[in-house]
Amino acid sequence: MKQAERSWLRPALAGAAAGVVNGFFGGGGGMVLVPLLAGWCGLGQRKAFATSVAIILPLCVLSAAIYLFRGGVDFTAALPYLAGGLLGGLLGGRLFKGLNMTWLRRGFALLILYGGVRALLG
Repeated sequence: MKQAERSWLRPALAGAAAGVVNGFFGGGGGMVLVPLLAGWCGLGQRKAFATSVAIILPLCVLSAAIYLFRGGVDFTAALPYLAGGLLGGLLGGRLFKGLNMTWLRRGFALLILYGGVRALLG
């Protein structure tokens, strides 16, 4: 395999994994993408978190469009979550730069663990 082919293969596979998770579960691709970007693709932690957000946006739009066309979107129910999410995204984006990466990684790990436990017990 040529160097040029290898240089995009891991990022493409990481993106594919995030897309599959997003499509299956309606979100959560970042849970897969951040560790892959940091560990497998060699991005620094802070850059992996930020890049994940940029990658997830179009994946979420695509997943939402598919769910919309299949009749699975309730916009009325989604509006309060959207409003809260926009506010939380703004706050999180502003606070992100000043956060200690060790604590950010730990918080992210706890979030993944919490989601896993809820999925197993739910």
